[in-house]
Amino acid sequence: MPAGVTRSNGGERTALPPALLVPAGLAAAVLLLPLSALFLRVDWALVPATIVSPAALSALGLSLVTATIATVLCIVLGLPLALVIARADGLLATVLRALTTLPLVLPPLVGGLALLSLLGRGGVLGDALEGLGVRIPFTTVAVVIAQTFVALPFLVIAVEGALRGIDRGYERAAESLGARPWTVLRRVTLPLLAPSLTAGAILCFTRALGEFGATALFAGNAAGTTRTMPLAIYTAFNGAGVSQDTALTLSLLLVLVAVVALLFMRSRPVGAGL
Repeated sequence: MPAGVTRSNGGERTALPPALLVPAGLAAAVLLLPLSALFLRVDWALVPATIVSPAALSALGLSLVTATIATVLCIVLGLPLALVIARADGLLATVLRALTTLPLVLPPLVGGLALLSLLGRGGVLGDALEGLGVRIPFTTVAVVIAQTFVALPFLVIAVEGALRGIDRGYERAAESLGARPWTVLRRVTLPLLAPSLTAGAILCFTRALGEFGATALFAGNAAGTTRTMPLAIYTAFNGAGVSQDTALTLSLLLVLVAVVALLFMRSRPVGAGL
């Protein structure tokens, strides 16, 4: 076996310099220590009562419902966009990919301000909608829109990357046998994309569940209407609405949901869904 190479699980991989273990350990500490502190701060004896408190149940229920709706919207809208980007070439693909990933790098408050500029009072579409009797800002609908705005890139990136990696021979074979585009999409492309689509949907759901900035600016913080779990946590630490125990418990729930989602993604075999 060549020097500098170790064998693991029947394969070969290049050995890492031992000096890298120090910064790698520090990186792990940066990620794990704050979360560990959160677990240590939680009063586990009060967790059951806190979870069933009216404020916690209201925030949790609203978050689960709106995040689910936002995830469905991300699938309905994001899958076609990912297909268009993956099949596009040159400048068009570059521009579409950049616009799609923009919400990932923008501060969430900028996203909320952008949504207000579009749909709020005096916005590009806001006044026209209010003339029709439709008011979106500071409603539950606004929560869903904000969550969709920030979560959509996760679905598009996951699916578009998978589309570029699949073997197009299956699709061409179906086309050569006379299958129409919709049939090829439904019977060939979507089954091949099933694992990536599932992973993207899970990421969308967890991102929507944890959305704060755009929601706060565009939807507000009204209990029972727009106060999701992140906003309930923020409200608690500003001394109103719910107790600090509720904030810690909701934070713990958000972490656990994310961990379960990531473990589910890692546990799916490569060919799952085919």
